[in-house]
Amino acid sequence: MRTTRSTQRRNPLRALLAGLASLMGLTLLGVLAPAAAQAQSASDALATGLHISDGRLLEGNGNDFVMRGVNHAHTWYPGETQSLADIKALGANTVRVVLSDGHRWAENSPADVANVVAQCKANRLICVLEVHDTTGYGEEAAAGTLDHAADYWIGLKDVLAGEENYVVINIGNEPWGNTNPEGWTAPTIAAVQKLRAAGFEHTIMVDAPNWGQDWQGVMRANAQSVYDADTTGNLIFSIHMYSVFDTAAEITDYLNAFVDAGLPILIGEFGGPADQWGDPDEDAMMATAEQLDLGYLAWSWSGNTDPILDLSIGFDPTQLSAWGRRIFNGANGIAQTAEEATIFGGGNPGDTQAPTTPGTPTASAVTATSATLSWTAATDNVGVTGYDIVRVSGSTETKLAASTTTSVTLTGLTADTAYTFAVYARDAAGNRSARSAGVNVTTEEGGSTPGGNCSVAYRATNEWQGGFQGEIVIRNTGTTAISGWTLAFTFANGQTITNMWGGTPTQSGGSVSVTPASYTSAIPAAGSVTVGFIGSKGTTNTAPTTFTLNGATCASS
Repeated sequence: MRTTRSTQRRNPLRALLAGLASLMGLTLLGVLAPAAAQAQSASDALATGLHISDGRLLEGNGNDFVMRGVNHAHTWYPGETQSLADIKALGANTVRVVLSDGHRWAENSPADVANVVAQCKANRLICVLEVHDTTGYGEEAAAGTLDHAADYWIGLKDVLAGEENYVVINIGNEPWGNTNPEGWTAPTIAAVQKLRAAGFEHTIMVDAPNWGQDWQGVMRANAQSVYDADTTGNLIFSIHMYSVFDTAAEITDYLNAFVDAGLPILIGEFGGPADQWGDPDEDAMMATAEQLDLGYLAWSWSGNTDPILDLSIGFDPTQLSAWGRRIFNGANGIAQTAEEATIFGGGNPGDTQAPTTPGTPTASAVTATSATLSWTAATDNVGVTGYDIVRVSGSTETKLAASTTTSVTLTGLTADTAYTFAVYARDAAGNRSARSAGVNVTTEEGGSTPGGNCSVAYRATNEWQGGFQGEIVIRNTGTTAISGWTLAFTFANGQTITNMWGGTPTQSGGSVSVTPASYTSAIPAAGSVTVGFIGSKGTTNTAPTTFTLNGATCASS
Protein backbone atom coordinates (compact mmCIF):
# COMPACT_ATOMS: atom_id res chain seq x y z
CA MET A 1 0.00 0.00 0.00
CA ARG A 2 1.01 3.63 -0.24
CA THR A 3 0.75 4.97 3.27
CA THR A 4 -1.10 8.14 4.04
CA ARG A 5 1.50 10.61 5.26
CA SER A 6 4.21 9.30 4.08
CA THR A 7 -11.57 -23.14 4.62
CA GLN A 8 -13.52 -24.52 5.68
CA ARG A 9 -14.04 -23.91 9.34
CA ARG A 10 -12.32 -26.53 11.48
CA ASN A 11 -14.21 -27.78 14.51
CA PRO A 12 -11.98 -29.36 17.18
CA LEU A 13 -14.61 -31.99 18.02
CA ARG A 14 -15.00 -32.90 14.38
CA ALA A 15 -11.24 -33.31 14.04
CA LEU A 16 -11.08 -35.51 17.17
CA LEU A 17 -13.96 -37.70 16.04
CA ALA A 18 -12.49 -38.09 12.60
CA GLY A 19 -9.21 -39.20 14.12
CA LEU A 20 -10.91 -41.76 16.36
CA ALA A 21 -12.92 -43.07 13.45
CA SER A 22 -9.80 -43.65 11.38
CA LEU A 23 -8.45 -45.77 14.22
CA MET A 24 -11.61 -47.71 15.02
CA GLY A 25 -12.96 -48.40 11.54
CA LEU A 26 -15.64 -47.30 9.13
CA THR A 27 -18.50 -48.67 11.25
CA LEU A 28 -17.61 -46.35 14.10
CA LEU A 29 -17.23 -43.47 11.66
CA GLY A 30 -20.79 -44.00 10.56
CA VAL A 31 -21.95 -43.73 14.17
CA LEU A 32 -19.87 -40.69 15.07
CA ALA A 33 -20.26 -38.55 11.96
CA PRO A 34 -23.80 -37.38 12.79
CA ALA A 35 -22.63 -36.33 16.24
CA ALA A 36 -19.81 -34.31 14.68
CA ALA A 37 -22.19 -32.62 12.28
CA GLN A 38 -24.49 -31.87 15.19
CA ALA A 39 -21.59 -30.30 17.10
CA GLN A 40 -20.68 -28.16 14.09
CA SER A 41 -24.25 -26.98 13.75
CA ALA A 42 -24.43 -26.14 17.44
CA SER A 43 -21.18 -24.20 17.20
CA ASP A 44 -22.56 -22.09 14.36
CA ALA A 45 -25.85 -21.55 16.20
CA LEU A 46 -23.96 -20.19 19.21
CA ALA A 47 -21.69 -17.94 17.14
CA THR A 48 -20.94 -14.56 18.68
CA GLY A 49 -21.51 -11.93 16.04
CA LEU A 50 -19.56 -11.94 12.80
CA HIS A 51 -17.84 -15.30 12.38
CA ILE A 52 -16.32 -17.69 9.86
CA SER A 53 -18.06 -20.89 8.79
CA ASP A 54 -17.14 -23.10 5.82
CA GLY A 55 -14.74 -20.49 4.53
CA ARG A 56 -17.32 -17.68 4.55
CA LEU A 57 -17.82 -14.59 6.69
CA LEU A 58 -21.26 -14.77 8.28
CA GLU A 59 -23.25 -12.53 10.56
CA GLY A 60 -24.41 -13.86 13.92
CA ASN A 61 -27.75 -14.85 12.36
CA GLY A 62 -25.99 -16.92 9.67
CA ASN A 63 -26.44 -14.37 6.88
CA ASP A 64 -23.54 -14.38 4.41
CA PHE A 65 -21.82 -10.99 4.54
CA VAL A 66 -19.63 -9.66 1.71
CA MET A 67 -17.66 -6.55 2.54
CA ARG A 68 -17.86 -3.72 0.04
CA GLY A 69 -16.19 -0.56 1.24
CA VAL A 70 -13.10 1.60 1.55
CA ASN A 71 -10.24 2.44 3.87
CA HIS A 72 -10.25 5.66 5.91
CA ALA A 73 -7.11 7.21 7.45
CA HIS A 74 -8.64 8.14 10.80
CA THR A 75 -5.46 8.18 12.87
CA TRP A 76 -3.95 11.00 10.79
CA TYR A 77 -7.24 12.85 10.30
CA PRO A 78 -9.17 12.32 13.55
CA GLY A 79 -11.42 15.28 12.86
CA GLU A 80 -12.82 13.77 9.66
CA THR A 81 -15.42 11.49 11.25
CA GLN A 82 -18.05 12.92 8.88
CA SER A 83 -16.29 10.78 6.29
CA LEU A 84 -18.00 7.70 7.74
CA ALA A 85 -21.43 9.12 6.91
CA ASP A 86 -20.20 10.20 3.47
CA ILE A 87 -18.80 6.76 2.70
CA LYS A 88 -22.08 5.16 3.77
CA ALA A 89 -24.12 7.58 1.68
CA LEU A 90 -22.22 6.44 -1.41
CA GLY A 91 -23.37 2.87 -0.76
CA ALA A 92 -20.58 1.17 1.22
CA ASN A 93 -21.40 -1.45 3.85
CA THR A 94 -17.94 -1.55 5.49
CA VAL A 95 -15.14 0.83 6.35
CA ARG A 96 -11.60 -0.15 7.35
CA VAL A 97 -10.35 2.40 9.87
CA VAL A 98 -6.65 3.21 10.31
CA LEU A 99 -5.58 3.35 13.98
CA SER A 100 -2.23 3.66 15.76
CA ASP A 101 -1.03 1.73 18.80
CA GLY A 102 1.39 4.52 19.72
CA HIS A 103 4.56 2.84 18.47
CA ARG A 104 4.98 5.01 15.39
CA TRP A 105 2.17 7.55 15.47
CA ALA A 106 0.03 9.08 18.22
CA GLU A 107 -1.98 6.36 19.93
CA ASN A 108 -5.74 6.33 19.39
CA SER A 109 -7.26 6.31 22.86
CA PRO A 110 -10.01 3.95 24.05
CA ALA A 111 -12.45 6.88 24.01
CA ASP A 112 -11.52 7.72 20.43
CA VAL A 113 -11.90 4.10 19.29
CA ALA A 114 -15.23 3.83 21.10
CA ASN A 115 -16.40 6.92 19.22
CA VAL A 116 -15.28 5.46 15.88
CA VAL A 117 -17.23 2.27 16.58
CA ALA A 118 -20.28 4.28 17.60
CA GLN A 119 -20.03 6.36 14.43
CA CYS A 120 -19.75 3.23 12.29
CA LYS A 121 -22.85 1.76 13.95
CA ALA A 122 -24.78 5.01 13.65
CA ASN A 123 -24.01 4.99 9.94
CA ARG A 124 -24.83 1.30 9.56
CA LEU A 125 -21.30 0.29 8.60
CA ILE A 126 -19.36 -2.80 9.65
CA CYS A 127 -16.13 -1.50 11.17
CA VAL A 128 -12.76 -3.14 10.43
CA LEU A 129 -10.22 -1.67 12.85
CA GLU A 130 -6.52 -1.97 12.01
CA VAL A 131 -3.22 -0.97 13.65
CA HIS A 132 -1.04 0.72 11.04
CA ASP A 133 2.23 0.90 13.00
CA THR A 134 3.22 -2.64 11.95
CA THR A 135 3.52 -1.70 8.27
CA GLY A 136 6.64 -3.19 6.68
CA TYR A 137 8.16 -4.70 9.84
CA GLY A 138 11.55 -6.31 9.17
CA GLU A 139 12.27 -3.79 6.42
CA GLU A 140 10.82 -0.53 7.72
CA ALA A 141 12.92 0.47 10.74
CA ALA A 142 10.10 2.50 12.31
CA ALA A 143 7.55 -0.34 12.20
CA GLY A 144 6.20 -1.99 15.33
CA THR A 145 5.60 -5.65 16.06
CA LEU A 146 2.41 -7.68 15.94
CA ASP A 147 2.95 -8.49 19.60
CA HIS A 148 2.85 -4.80 20.46
CA ALA A 149 -0.28 -4.42 18.37
CA ALA A 150 -1.88 -7.37 20.20
CA ASP A 151 -1.17 -5.66 23.53
CA TYR A 152 -2.89 -2.54 22.20
CA TRP A 153 -6.00 -4.53 21.29
CA ILE A 154 -6.02 -6.12 24.74
CA GLY A 155 -5.95 -2.62 26.20
CA LEU A 156 -9.10 -1.90 24.20
CA LYS A 157 -10.96 -5.01 25.34
CA ASP A 158 -13.45 -3.08 27.48
CA VAL A 159 -14.29 -0.93 24.45
CA LEU A 160 -14.58 -3.81 21.97
CA ALA A 161 -16.27 -6.48 24.11
CA GLY A 162 -19.90 -6.85 23.01
CA GLU A 163 -19.24 -5.33 19.58
CA GLU A 164 -18.65 -8.67 17.83
CA ASN A 165 -21.63 -8.08 15.54
CA TYR A 166 -20.11 -4.83 14.27
CA VAL A 167 -16.31 -4.96 14.58
CA VAL A 168 -13.57 -7.01 12.90
CA ILE A 169 -10.08 -6.75 14.40
CA ASN A 170 -7.33 -6.47 11.77
CA ILE A 171 -4.36 -7.09 14.08
CA GLY A 172 -1.74 -5.17 12.10
CA ASN A 173 -1.44 -3.61 8.68
CA GLU A 174 1.03 -5.26 6.25
CA PRO A 175 3.05 -6.60 9.20
CA TRP A 176 6.13 -7.66 7.26
CA GLY A 177 8.16 -6.17 4.44
CA ASN A 178 10.10 -7.92 1.68
CA THR A 179 13.06 -8.95 3.84
CA ASN A 180 12.82 -12.58 5.01
CA PRO A 181 9.00 -12.65 4.74
CA GLU A 182 8.97 -16.23 6.04
CA GLY A 183 9.34 -14.59 9.46
CA TRP A 184 5.69 -13.52 9.18
CA THR A 185 4.12 -16.85 10.13
CA ALA A 186 5.15 -17.39 13.77
CA PRO A 187 4.41 -13.83 14.99
CA THR A 188 1.05 -13.91 13.24
CA ILE A 189 0.07 -17.15 14.99
CA ALA A 190 1.36 -15.83 18.31
CA ALA A 191 -0.64 -12.58 18.02
CA VAL A 192 -3.85 -14.43 17.16
CA GLN A 193 -3.41 -16.82 20.06
CA LYS A 194 -2.62 -13.94 22.43
CA LEU A 195 -5.93 -12.27 21.60
CA ARG A 196 -7.85 -15.53 21.97
CA ALA A 197 -6.18 -16.18 25.33
CA ALA A 198 -7.32 -12.71 26.40
CA GLY A 199 -10.90 -13.68 25.63
CA PHE A 200 -11.52 -11.95 22.28
CA GLU A 201 -14.33 -13.61 20.28
CA HIS A 202 -14.28 -11.21 17.34
CA THR A 203 -13.44 -12.17 13.79
CA ILE A 204 -9.71 -11.55 13.45
CA MET A 205 -8.21 -10.42 10.14
CA VAL A 206 -4.54 -10.98 9.29
CA ASP A 207 -2.62 -9.20 6.54
CA ALA A 208 -0.04 -10.78 4.26
CA PRO A 209 3.72 -10.09 4.27
CA ASN A 210 5.56 -8.45 1.35
CA TRP A 211 3.89 -5.17 2.28
CA GLY A 212 0.57 -6.97 2.12
CA GLN A 213 0.97 -8.32 -1.44
CA ASP A 214 2.44 -11.78 -0.65
CA TRP A 215 4.33 -11.87 -3.94
CA GLN A 216 6.64 -14.56 -2.50
CA GLY A 217 3.65 -16.69 -1.46
CA VAL A 218 4.41 -17.00 2.26
CA MET A 219 0.83 -16.39 3.44
CA ARG A 220 -0.53 -18.59 0.66
CA ALA A 221 1.77 -21.46 1.68
CA ASN A 222 1.20 -21.09 5.42
CA ALA A 223 -2.44 -19.99 5.56
CA GLN A 224 -3.75 -23.39 6.64
CA SER A 225 -1.33 -23.63 9.58
CA VAL A 226 -2.19 -20.08 10.67
CA TYR A 227 -5.91 -20.80 10.38
CA ASP A 228 -5.59 -24.05 12.32
CA ALA A 229 -3.76 -22.26 15.14
CA ASP A 230 -6.95 -20.31 15.91
CA THR A 231 -9.07 -22.89 17.72
CA THR A 232 -12.18 -20.75 17.21
CA GLY A 233 -11.86 -20.96 13.42
CA ASN A 234 -12.85 -17.28 13.37
CA LEU A 235 -10.02 -15.93 11.20
CA ILE A 236 -9.98 -14.28 7.76
CA PHE A 237 -6.99 -13.53 5.54
CA SER A 238 -6.43 -10.18 3.84
CA ILE A 239 -4.44 -9.75 0.62
CA HIS A 240 -3.49 -6.26 -0.54
CA MET A 241 -3.45 -5.85 -4.31
CA TYR A 242 -1.41 -3.14 -5.99
CA SER A 243 1.08 -3.30 -8.87
CA VAL A 244 2.11 -6.90 -8.13
CA PHE A 245 -1.37 -7.86 -9.30
CA ASP A 246 -1.37 -6.35 -12.78
CA THR A 247 -2.93 -9.26 -14.70
CA ALA A 248 -6.25 -11.06 -14.37
CA ALA A 249 -4.42 -14.41 -14.28
CA GLU A 250 -2.44 -13.45 -11.17
CA ILE A 251 -5.54 -12.16 -9.41
CA THR A 252 -7.79 -15.12 -10.14
CA ASP A 253 -5.05 -17.62 -9.35
CA TYR A 254 -4.37 -16.14 -5.93
CA LEU A 255 -7.97 -15.71 -4.82
CA ASN A 256 -9.11 -19.08 -6.16
CA ALA A 257 -6.28 -20.83 -4.28
CA PHE A 258 -7.87 -19.74 -0.98
CA VAL A 259 -11.44 -20.40 -2.09
CA ASP A 260 -10.52 -23.89 -3.34
CA ALA A 261 -8.86 -24.62 0.01
CA GLY A 262 -11.94 -23.40 1.90
CA LEU A 263 -9.93 -20.61 3.51
CA PRO A 264 -11.66 -17.23 4.02
CA ILE A 265 -10.08 -14.25 2.24
CA LEU A 266 -10.85 -10.74 1.09
CA ILE A 267 -9.01 -7.93 -0.71
CA GLY A 268 -8.33 -5.72 2.28
CA GLU A 269 -6.69 -2.97 0.24
CA PHE A 270 -6.26 -2.36 -3.46
CA GLY A 271 -5.40 0.42 -5.86
CA GLY A 272 -6.14 1.02 -9.50
CA PRO A 273 -4.25 4.04 -10.84
CA ALA A 274 -0.92 3.28 -12.49
CA ASP A 275 2.24 4.51 -10.81
CA GLN A 276 5.99 4.09 -11.11
CA TRP A 277 5.70 0.47 -9.92
CA GLY A 278 3.11 -0.64 -12.48
CA ASP A 279 -0.60 -0.64 -13.29
CA PRO A 280 -2.84 -2.76 -11.03
CA ASP A 281 -5.74 -4.48 -12.79
CA GLU A 282 -8.53 -3.14 -10.60
CA ASP A 283 -11.20 -4.24 -13.09
CA ALA A 284 -10.12 -7.88 -12.73
CA MET A 285 -9.91 -7.53 -8.94
CA MET A 286 -13.44 -6.22 -8.62
CA ALA A 287 -14.89 -8.64 -11.19
CA THR A 288 -13.23 -11.65 -9.54
CA ALA A 289 -14.33 -10.55 -6.07
CA GLU A 290 -17.89 -10.28 -7.33
CA GLN A 291 -17.72 -13.66 -9.09
CA LEU A 292 -16.38 -15.40 -5.97
CA ASP A 293 -18.50 -13.37 -3.49
CA LEU A 294 -15.40 -12.04 -1.75
CA GLY A 295 -15.08 -8.73 0.01
CA TYR A 296 -13.01 -5.77 -1.12
CA LEU A 297 -11.97 -2.51 0.56
CA ALA A 298 -10.45 0.15 -1.70
CA TRP A 299 -7.58 2.39 -0.62
CA SER A 300 -8.44 5.06 0.38
CA TRP A 301 -11.06 7.75 1.08
CA SER A 302 -8.81 10.84 1.14
CA GLY A 303 -5.66 12.42 2.56
CA ASN A 304 -2.94 10.42 0.80
CA THR A 305 0.43 12.11 0.35
CA ASP A 306 0.22 10.66 -3.16
CA PRO A 307 -3.25 11.95 -4.05
CA ILE A 308 -3.49 9.61 -7.03
CA LEU A 309 -5.14 7.17 -4.59
CA ASP A 310 -7.64 9.62 -3.07
CA LEU A 311 -11.18 8.43 -3.78
CA SER A 312 -12.55 11.83 -2.77
CA ILE A 313 -10.73 15.11 -3.20
CA GLY A 314 -10.21 16.91 0.08
CA PHE A 315 -12.63 14.61 1.95
CA ASP A 316 -15.45 16.05 -0.19
CA PRO A 317 -17.98 13.37 -1.21
CA THR A 318 -19.22 15.59 -4.03
CA GLN A 319 -15.70 15.69 -5.52
CA LEU A 320 -14.89 12.09 -6.35
CA SER A 321 -11.71 11.48 -8.31
CA ALA A 322 -11.67 9.23 -11.36
CA TRP A 323 -10.51 6.47 -8.98
CA GLY A 324 -13.41 7.24 -6.65
CA ARG A 325 -15.97 7.19 -9.47
CA ARG A 326 -14.58 3.83 -10.56
CA ILE A 327 -14.92 2.32 -7.09
CA PHE A 328 -18.31 3.68 -6.15
CA ASN A 329 -20.12 3.91 -9.49
CA GLY A 330 -18.25 1.65 -11.94
CA ALA A 331 -18.84 -1.95 -12.99
CA ASN A 332 -18.85 -4.31 -9.99
CA GLY A 333 -18.51 -1.21 -7.84
CA ILE A 334 -19.91 -0.42 -4.44
CA ALA A 335 -23.15 1.16 -5.65
CA GLN A 336 -23.98 -1.94 -7.69
CA THR A 337 -22.88 -4.70 -5.34
CA ALA A 338 -22.89 -3.64 -1.66
CA GLU A 339 -25.57 -5.05 0.64
CA GLU A 340 -26.05 -3.66 4.13
CA ALA A 341 -25.42 -5.99 7.06
CA THR A 342 -28.69 -7.43 8.38
CA ILE A 343 -27.64 -6.63 11.96
CA PHE A 344 -28.87 -3.12 11.21
CA GLY A 345 -32.35 -4.50 10.71
CA GLY A 346 -33.07 -2.98 7.34
CA GLY A 347 -34.37 0.13 9.04
CA ASN A 348 -34.40 1.92 12.35
CA PRO A 349 -37.65 1.01 14.14
CA GLY A 350 -37.80 4.61 15.30
CA ASP A 351 -37.86 5.90 11.72
CA THR A 352 -40.19 4.13 9.32
CA GLN A 353 -41.10 7.10 7.13
CA ALA A 354 -39.63 7.08 3.65
CA PRO A 355 -38.40 10.26 1.93
CA THR A 356 -40.60 11.96 -0.64
CA THR A 357 -40.08 11.17 -4.31
CA PRO A 358 -37.21 13.10 -5.93
CA GLY A 359 -37.97 15.34 -8.89
CA THR A 360 -37.76 14.01 -12.43
CA PRO A 361 -34.09 14.12 -13.44
CA THR A 362 -32.90 16.27 -16.32
CA ALA A 363 -29.90 15.39 -18.48
CA SER A 364 -27.04 17.60 -19.61
CA ALA A 365 -23.51 17.28 -20.98
CA VAL A 366 -24.45 14.11 -22.87
CA THR A 367 -21.54 12.54 -24.75
CA ALA A 368 -21.00 9.17 -26.37
CA THR A 369 -20.06 7.61 -23.03
CA SER A 370 -21.37 9.87 -20.27
CA ALA A 371 -24.26 12.03 -19.11
CA THR A 372 -24.89 14.33 -16.17
CA LEU A 373 -28.22 14.06 -14.35
CA SER A 374 -29.75 16.60 -11.97
CA TRP A 375 -32.99 16.48 -9.99
CA THR A 376 -35.00 18.33 -7.34
CA ALA A 377 -34.20 17.20 -3.81
CA ALA A 378 -36.46 14.88 -1.84
CA THR A 379 -37.46 15.67 1.74
CA ASP A 380 -37.61 13.44 4.81
CA ASN A 381 -38.85 13.69 8.40
CA VAL A 382 -35.30 13.02 9.64
CA GLY A 383 -33.10 13.72 6.66
CA VAL A 384 -32.18 12.44 3.21
CA THR A 385 -28.71 10.88 3.22
CA GLY A 386 -28.32 9.94 -0.44
CA TYR A 387 -29.77 9.01 -3.79
CA ASP A 388 -29.63 5.82 -5.88
CA ILE A 389 -29.55 6.27 -9.65
CA VAL A 390 -30.96 3.41 -11.72
CA ARG A 391 -31.37 2.48 -15.36
CA VAL A 392 -34.92 1.38 -16.18
CA SER A 393 -35.51 -1.13 -18.95
CA GLY A 394 -39.08 -2.38 -19.15
CA SER A 395 -39.95 -3.99 -15.82
CA THR A 396 -36.32 -4.29 -14.71
CA GLU A 397 -33.94 -1.76 -13.25
CA THR A 398 -30.19 -1.72 -12.64
CA LYS A 399 -28.48 0.44 -10.05
CA LEU A 400 -25.75 2.47 -11.73
CA ALA A 401 -24.56 4.94 -9.12
CA ALA A 402 -25.13 6.60 -5.77
CA SER A 403 -24.82 10.27 -4.88
CA THR A 404 -24.97 12.41 -1.76
CA THR A 405 -26.04 15.44 -3.81
CA THR A 406 -28.81 16.11 -6.33
CA SER A 407 -26.63 15.44 -9.36
CA VAL A 408 -24.38 12.73 -10.73
CA THR A 409 -22.24 12.14 -13.80
CA LEU A 410 -22.70 8.67 -15.25
CA THR A 411 -19.72 7.32 -17.17
CA GLY A 412 -18.98 4.15 -19.11
CA LEU A 413 -22.18 4.40 -21.18
CA THR A 414 -22.42 2.92 -24.67
CA ALA A 415 -22.37 5.26 -27.65
CA ASP A 416 -25.52 5.81 -29.71
CA THR A 417 -27.70 4.04 -27.15
CA ALA A 418 -31.09 4.98 -25.66
CA TYR A 419 -31.32 4.94 -21.86
CA THR A 420 -34.00 5.69 -19.27
CA PHE A 421 -32.70 6.86 -15.90
CA ALA A 422 -34.56 7.41 -12.61
CA VAL A 423 -33.69 8.25 -9.00
CA TYR A 424 -34.58 7.02 -5.50
CA ALA A 425 -33.96 8.94 -2.26
CA ARG A 426 -32.99 7.17 0.97
CA ASP A 427 -32.51 8.12 4.62
CA ALA A 428 -30.15 6.96 7.36
CA ALA A 429 -32.63 4.30 8.53
CA GLY A 430 -32.59 2.64 5.11
CA ASN A 431 -36.07 3.82 4.10
CA ARG A 432 -36.27 4.44 0.36
CA SER A 433 -38.63 6.71 -1.56
CA ALA A 434 -40.79 5.85 -4.51
CA ARG A 435 -38.92 5.96 -7.80
CA SER A 436 -38.86 9.25 -9.63
CA ALA A 437 -40.22 9.64 -13.11
CA GLY A 438 -37.68 8.66 -15.76
CA VAL A 439 -35.66 10.75 -18.17
CA ASN A 440 -34.85 9.41 -21.63
CA VAL A 441 -31.30 9.97 -22.85
CA THR A 442 -29.63 8.88 -26.07
CA THR A 443 -25.86 9.02 -26.06
CA GLU A 444 -24.00 10.54 -28.97
CA GLU A 445 -22.43 8.48 -31.70
CA GLY A 446 -18.93 7.23 -30.94
CA GLY A 447 -15.77 8.36 -32.70
CA SER A 448 -14.75 6.71 -35.95
CA THR A 449 -11.23 5.80 -34.82
CA PRO A 450 -10.06 3.63 -31.89
CA GLY A 451 -8.60 6.70 -30.20
CA GLY A 452 -12.08 8.25 -30.04
CA ASN A 453 -13.28 5.60 -27.59
CA CYS A 454 -11.78 7.42 -24.66
CA SER A 455 -12.41 9.82 -21.83
CA VAL A 456 -9.90 11.94 -19.96
CA ALA A 457 -10.11 13.27 -16.41
CA TYR A 458 -7.64 16.06 -15.59
CA ARG A 459 -7.15 17.71 -12.22
CA ALA A 460 -4.58 19.71 -10.29
CA THR A 461 -4.11 17.69 -7.12
CA ASN A 462 -1.98 20.26 -5.32
CA GLU A 463 -0.81 23.83 -5.93
CA TRP A 464 1.79 26.16 -4.47
CA GLN A 465 3.35 29.45 -5.49
CA GLY A 466 4.92 28.91 -8.88
CA GLY A 467 4.09 25.23 -9.16
CA PHE A 468 1.52 22.48 -9.01
CA GLN A 469 0.98 18.70 -9.21
CA GLY A 470 -1.43 17.25 -11.75
CA GLU A 471 -3.14 13.96 -12.60
CA ILE A 472 -4.47 12.76 -15.95
CA VAL A 473 -6.62 9.59 -16.05
CA ILE A 474 -7.09 8.15 -19.54
CA ARG A 475 -9.94 5.65 -19.81
CA ASN A 476 -10.60 3.33 -22.74
CA THR A 477 -14.37 3.43 -23.25
CA GLY A 478 -14.23 1.12 -26.26
CA THR A 479 -14.57 -2.64 -26.54
CA THR A 480 -11.01 -3.39 -27.68
CA ALA A 481 -7.69 -2.66 -26.02
CA ILE A 482 -5.60 0.34 -27.00
CA SER A 483 -1.96 -0.59 -27.47
CA GLY A 484 0.31 2.43 -27.65
CA TRP A 485 -1.05 5.95 -27.57
CA THR A 486 -0.28 9.63 -27.83
CA LEU A 487 -2.25 12.10 -25.74
CA ALA A 488 -2.31 15.75 -26.81
CA PHE A 489 -3.63 18.85 -25.06
CA THR A 490 -2.85 22.55 -24.67
CA PHE A 491 -2.16 24.67 -21.59
CA ALA A 492 -3.73 28.14 -21.76
CA ASN A 493 -1.67 29.99 -19.14
CA GLY A 494 1.95 29.17 -19.88
CA GLN A 495 2.16 26.12 -17.62
CA THR A 496 5.20 23.88 -18.16
CA ILE A 497 5.61 20.22 -17.22
CA THR A 498 8.90 19.72 -15.37
CA ASN A 499 8.59 16.05 -14.34
CA MET A 500 6.19 13.24 -15.28
CA TRP A 501 5.57 9.62 -14.29
CA GLY A 502 3.48 7.17 -16.30
CA GLY A 503 4.39 8.96 -19.53
CA THR A 504 6.96 11.05 -21.40
CA PRO A 505 6.00 14.63 -22.29
CA THR A 506 7.06 16.75 -25.25
CA GLN A 507 6.10 20.42 -24.98
CA SER A 508 6.22 23.30 -27.43
CA GLY A 509 4.75 26.48 -26.01
CA GLY A 510 1.43 25.49 -24.51
CA SER A 511 1.04 22.38 -26.68
CA VAL A 512 1.81 19.12 -24.89
CA SER A 513 2.15 15.61 -26.34
CA VAL A 514 2.48 12.62 -24.01
CA THR A 515 3.59 9.10 -24.95
CA PRO A 516 3.24 6.23 -22.46
CA ALA A 517 5.69 4.56 -20.15
CA SER A 518 6.10 0.80 -20.60
CA TYR A 519 3.60 0.07 -17.82
CA THR A 520 0.93 2.42 -19.17
CA SER A 521 1.22 1.67 -22.89
CA ALA A 522 -1.71 -0.76 -23.01
CA ILE A 523 -5.19 0.37 -21.94
CA PRO A 524 -7.60 -2.59 -21.79
CA ALA A 525 -11.22 -2.22 -22.82
CA ALA A 526 -13.08 -0.42 -20.02
CA GLY A 527 -9.74 0.07 -18.26
CA SER A 528 -7.67 3.14 -17.52
CA VAL A 529 -4.13 4.38 -16.94
CA THR A 530 -2.99 7.36 -14.91
CA VAL A 531 -0.24 9.85 -15.65
CA GLY A 532 1.02 12.20 -12.96
CA PHE A 533 3.26 15.22 -13.25
CA ILE A 534 4.82 18.27 -11.60
CA GLY A 535 4.52 21.58 -13.40
CA SER A 536 5.38 25.25 -13.11
CA LYS A 537 2.76 27.98 -13.38
CA GLY A 538 2.04 31.64 -12.99
CA THR A 539 -0.85 33.15 -11.06
CA THR A 540 -3.48 31.42 -13.23
CA ASN A 541 -3.71 27.67 -13.72
CA THR A 542 -6.66 26.92 -15.99
CA ALA A 543 -7.17 23.23 -16.75
CA PRO A 544 -6.97 22.12 -20.39
CA THR A 545 -10.41 21.53 -21.87
CA THR A 546 -9.73 19.41 -24.98
CA PHE A 547 -7.76 16.18 -25.18
CA THR A 548 -7.07 13.92 -28.16
CA LEU A 549 -5.87 10.34 -28.07
CA ASN A 550 -4.18 9.14 -31.24
CA GLY A 551 -5.64 12.17 -32.96
CA ALA A 552 -9.30 11.66 -31.97
CA THR A 553 -11.09 13.83 -29.41
CA CYS A 554 -11.84 12.26 -26.02
CA ALA A 555 -14.80 12.94 -23.79
CA SER A 556 -14.13 14.81 -20.54
CA SER A 557 -14.88 13.00 -17.30
